[in-house]
Order: sequence, then structure tokens, then C-alpha cells
Amino acid sequence: MSTRALPASNVAQSESDTNLTDRRRVWQERALDANARALLARDSAAFVHQSVSTPCLNAIAKAEGIWIEDVQGRRYMDFHGNNAHHIGYGHPRLKQAIAAQMDALPFAPRRYACETAVELAEKLASISPADLSKVLLTTGGSDAIEVAIKLARAATGRFKTLSFWDAFHGAGTGASALSGEALFRAGPAAPLVAGAQHVAPFACYRCPYGHACDEHGAPKLEACNMACANMVDYVLAREGDVAAVIAEPARCVPYLPPPGYWRRLQEICRRHGALLVFDEIPTGLGKTGKMFACDHDGVAPDILVMGKALGGGILPIAACIARPDLDVAGDWAFGHYTHEKNPVTTRAALTTIQIIEDEGLVENAARVGALALERLDEMKRRLGAIGDVRGCGLLLGIELVKSRADKTPDNELAEAVLYRALDRGLSFKTTMGNVLTLTPPLTVTPAQMLDALAVIEEAIAAGT
Repeated sequence: MSTRALPASNVAQSESDTNLTDRRRVWQERALDANARALLARDSAAFVHQSVSTPCLNAIAKAEGIWIEDVQGRRYMDFHGNNAHHIGYGHPRLKQAIAAQMDALPFAPRRYACETAVELAEKLASISPADLSKVLLTTGGSDAIEVAIKLARAATGRFKTLSFWDAFHGAGTGASALSGEALFRAGPAAPLVAGAQHVAPFACYRCPYGHACDEHGAPKLEACNMACANMVDYVLAREGDVAAVIAEPARCVPYLPPPGYWRRLQEICRRHGALLVFDEIPTGLGKTGKMFACDHDGVAPDILVMGKALGGGILPIAACIARPDLDVAGDWAFGHYTHEKNPVTTRAALTTIQIIEDEGLVENAARVGALALERLDEMKRRLGAIGDVRGCGLLLGIELVKSRADKTPDNELAEAVLYRALDRGLSFKTTMGNVLTLTPPLTVTPAQMLDALAVIEEAIAAGT
């Protein structure tokens, strides 16, 4: 059997931070010693290569709190963490809870009830918006998204979905169909699941519908005609049989919706008989300064999906939680995961939520995030390369441009800043090519945040 490499897509990739640039190679040759490069070579030889994953950037030896440490002993504040490290890495209370649970009950077959799993389901119902109370657990967010779609199909008798270009909902076949990134939709992912429709997302700073901006290039929201929401209305009306609209209530670019957007979307979905599904996999459990990003708008979806941080940055677990009246597929096995009610992973999730509540981490995210935005506004006034700063809680973005007048993205500067920051002990990711995306743990202190932003400011000021 012959094999051939698929051509790489040259479509704009919102995930960014790829591992194919020459700047990465130059940085690795300068910054990494022989031992680190040898481990990266072994990793590259052992794992299937894929964009933004393998080959790797560096080799890690330790992760604790807000910090990661490479094999050379250099420490970095991790302002990326795949949004899994809300409570910081290796939280002592979480490790103790996991160890105790392994001694007490390490596994539960699916057909047996497990008290820890029941406690987690009840806790998720207590913290979720409105009356969401029926839970199905999975080992990853992509699977939880697909559970949500199956549930929506069963409840509505329809099979089509509507989601947004540039969104990311997971790497499974069904989740990839919902996603709107070339990295996950093209090449070996195609052909995708039938019935997955897409529409343009909200993106106020780069709104394609031409509403007015102020002298700094920021959108005048009073001039917003909600064209992005009207497009959803248009597509649902034309399709007529969409089961669900799947959306990230706060996009991790990051982009935040214009005021009133989700209330408008909720009304549109109800009018057309489509369920509203919120993907809170990266934003849930406090990242935006409220328990869930949708809480900022006071809009409860019909189904909510969470993951990533739910396992405390140690174990993989995700959840789909729905309105009780959507529990209508009891004759079908549409989840049926081996570790669906694993007592160890559910203990990790339950303890993670308790730590977030007991340590006031949602409130800390709101306080430190507000401080960060104030500091970022100051940076924007001083640095012409910053076209926009935006965010909510500890989901923060700095958009770099060559010109504020026409908002030309400056991808080269963003990449230069990324590697300069690594040299100064700060790790984050870029998105859309030119957006510095900062998602630190909810445990970050004001001093750590200001230190990180000082590093970024110096790196931007140094230019390309």
C-alpha cells in the first residue's frame, strides 16, 4: 500500500502558534541544550506529527502552581496551559484527594452506581445556569460535544447543526465538523459529518459588517446593528430544520460578543426550534471571572459542555449537562464511555470545583483580569503596534497590527514577542497569527500578572 503526504492548507489558521516556522528552529538552537534537543528528537521519532503538537517546542520536567520548568531548569509562568490549569499545576489538595480515592475505590464498571460520580453530577447541576441538571460524563471535551449533538438530535428529531467559522469544538469527526478551523477540517479530517452548517462569528474589532470605530480603532458598539446575530437568524430560517446552534460564549481568540448578542441568539433559536448549546470547555469554571462565560449575559443554554480544567490539570474528564426535559434518549447508548463514571476522575473534578469555590478563584480571576485590562489599556496608549486589547477575567488578548488605520495584522511581531517572552520566563500562545492570547491560572496574583505584562510590553517595544 502506498502512502503520500497530504498538502498543507494555506488557509488562514485561527489556532496559530504552529511548529513550522524558522524562528522556532532558531530559538531552539540558541536556547536549548543538547539534552533538551535529544529528548525533542526522541519525541519527534516516537509520535505521529501534527500541527501545533508534534514536533514540540521544548521539553518539560516539572509543573507546579503557575510555573512550568524545562529540563534545563528554567522556569516559565504558564499563561497558556491549554486552559486546563485553573487551580494551578499539582494542587496538593487535589493530589491528596486522588490518592485517597484510588485507595478507596479505583474503578467502577459502567452499570454500577458510584457515589463520587453521583456527587459530581449533583454538584455540576448546582453550579450550572438555570435548570441544567442532567449530566453525562466523558473523558474529553470533543466527546462531550458529540454527546450534546446526539442529545439535541434526539430531542428535536432534526440532524443539522449551525456553528461558527473559526470556532474550535474538538478533534473528533463530529466535533471537527462543527469547528471552523482549517487545521481541524481539512486534510485527513475530510469528508466531515453531513448537515454541519457554518456562519460568520462575532468579532467586534474586526467586524466584517462595517460599523463605526472610534479614533483608536475600537468598535463603537452603539453603532452595532447586530448583523452577526441576524446572519444566524437568516440561516436558521432558510434551513428550517436545524437541531442546534453550537457556540463558544466567549471565543478564545479572544473575542467577546457585543452586548445583547446571546439574548438575541437565544430568542432566535427558540423562534426556529433549535437548541442553544454552549461550549464552555476552555472558559467554564471561572476563567472569565464568573463560573461560566454565559453568566455574564445572564443567558442559560439548553445544553452546556465543560472540560479541560474540570480534571484540575491532572486527569481528563469532561461533562455535558442539559435541561431535564431533554433526557429523551434512554433507549440509545450515545455516550457509553468506559470511564464515564470513573470514581478517580470524578473525585478529581469534584475536588477541583471545591478548590475553586473555597479559594475564591472565580473572584480572583475577575479582580486580576480587571487589573490586567487597565494595564493593557495603558500599554495600548504607549505602543502603536497594539491595535486592540480585550478580554474578560483571565481570558485576555493583545492584537498586534502594522497599522491602526487599516488594522493590518502583524504576525511577524507577534511571533517575535512570543520567543522574546520565553527568553524572559513567560509562556503564552498566539491566535489568528497576530493575537497574543493570555490565559493564566485562576491562582495568578496581581504581582505575577503585572510582571508578565511588563515582559510583553518590553518585547513589543523591541519590534520585529
